[in-house]
Amino acid sequence: MQYVKFPKVERKPRERIVLTLDEWCKIRDRFQNTRYYIPLMIGFYTGLRISETFGLTWDDIDFDKRKISVNKQIVKRNFGADVRKVVEKKGKKEQRSSWYFTTPKTFTSVREVPFGETLYQALKKEKAEQLKNEMKYGEYYTIHVKKIEIDEKGNDMIRVVPIQKCVESPLQRIRLVCVDENGQYTSTDSFKYCSRVIHHEMHLAFDYHSLRHTHATLLIESGADVKNVQTRLGHTNIETTLQTYVHDTEKMAERSVDLFEKITQAKTS
Repeated sequence: MQYVKFPKVERKPRERIVLTLDEWCKIRDRFQNTRYYIPLMIGFYTGLRISETFGLTWDDIDFDKRKISVNKQIVKRNFGADVRKVVEKKGKKEQRSSWYFTTPKTFTSVREVPFGETLYQALKKEKAEQLKNEMKYGEYYTIHVKKIEIDEKGNDMIRVVPIQKCVESPLQRIRLVCVDENGQYTSTDSFKYCSRVIHHEMHLAFDYHSLRHTHATLLIESGADVKNVQTRLGHTNIETTLQTYVHDTEKMAERSVDLFEKITQAKTS
């Protein structure tokens, strides 16, 4: 292998998309009264990661204090090791996967994120609608329970299991925030449809992370404390906030000029 030459591969940096307020309003209005509305609202008004948003349960939302508790994320992975062994013994090669709650990305990702009136009203309305829909669908409504399983390292992990309400289960129920009218989970996979519509129908550059970029940029543009933005986003280092999520926009440039004018005028007058 000494004569083998590795090709030079330059990895392009991930495109960082910042939405204008007009673009955001178009996206919001297009998906109002759909299963994608609440995930979009949460992403825009809090800057949560996609795995954090779609892992939220109603227990994580404090309506009195108007804070979202970020204490877990949701990921898709194969069933536990014990299940895989059973599948292998039967000679099946099918891939079985499910959604699991895991710990957040970093220790600073565990945080409380305050939210304002707009998101408060949207979440209150969504919770009331979900209660109505559960009564409407009755025994055919999809609920979710959590099942403790063991991963390949021997650690506990929580699997999110969907069942119909008519099925009796000893497992503890969890109430996910992001669900469809019939209770089915709105996952990061199903959200891909929303992204495709934004791309191909609305002709806008978009991914869920762009909501996080936009949230941070708008805060910094408006003069928010960078340290607080770091806390909201759950970054370990403030450099990540400054270098990755805060973009040099025209509004920032204008504000810098205005600030410099004020400083120099005060000194020279």
